[in-house]
Amino acid sequence: MNRNILFIGGSMNQTTMMHKISKYFQDDNLYFSPYYGHGYIHFLVKIGFLNFSILGGRFFANTMKYFEDNNLKVDYRGLQREYDLVFTCQDLIFPKNIKKTRVILVQEGMTDPKSIMYWLVKYLNFPRYSASTAATGLSDFYDLFCVASEGYKKMFIKNGIKENKILVTGIPNFDNLRKYSNNNFPHRGFVLVATSDARETFKIENRKGFIKSAIKIAAGRLLIFKLHPNENFERATKEINHLVPEAIVLTSGDINEMIANADVLITQYSSCVYTGLALGKEVHSYFEIEELKQLLPLKMKESLPGKLLSLVINS
Repeated sequence: MNRNILFIGGSMNQTTMMHKISKYFQDDNLYFSPYYGHGYIHFLVKIGFLNFSILGGRFFANTMKYFEDNNLKVDYRGLQREYDLVFTCQDLIFPKNIKKTRVILVQEGMTDPKSIMYWLVKYLNFPRYSASTAATGLSDFYDLFCVASEGYKKMFIKNGIKENKILVTGIPNFDNLRKYSNNNFPHRGFVLVATSDARETFKIENRKGFIKSAIKIAAGRLLIFKLHPNENFERATKEINHLVPEAIVLTSGDINEMIANADVLITQYSSCVYTGLALGKEVHSYFEIEELKQLLPLKMKESLPGKLLSLVINS
């Protein structure tokens, strides 16, 4: 029996994860959509107000290009047919048209630290997106939540997510990190700095202090800054050039390959920290390193997606 399954992307990390999972369901009818909302959210997307987010702007354009390049069937917003199952990487916005469908939520990576907005979401019903990824899983609209590790399972249960909905599966994009060691990135033995889009998503960040901290850690070694895809590249580049003009600033490229060639990785709140830990790099993060080691994603079990489909459809 062929089933209609929708995979909802978003950032390139989310989109490639959805594509990898879809490959386990080749006997079904597979469709893909960029991340989307409904009502006023969709209106704000249409007028370009949310171009800074995964709902629009370069994220939407890059996701659509990825679908085209990989010959994937697109059903934007899942409006063209009824679905038996939906996979998504985020529930901060949960579209109305999939609330009656069986949904599998897949953890996309690291979650943001809890701020006051997290508690306002949890106890005063503020919109989940106002707490960013710290509120991942709080919707309870999904049937199953696939998480990265036992450490994350414990964290999500502590956040109030139902234990019987959580499955520890690992994350697809962290399955084979060793492959990145075989690459053509031209530099080796440097200090890599992975920046964040905190300011673009209305969070407070001391970028000047962060750059100065990176300079201190580098201690004269080559510094390479890989800017977050959602950053204001012009502003970020000027800030770096002002404080450390000899540094290399990159706005594109595979950060996993860069990490594989680096001696040191400096991050703020980025999932790429797990790549650094898995590859045995010296890692600096705004999170405690020992805590991150407990949260380190497992490898996704190859047979699990098929079992998930059977479990969800037949439950």
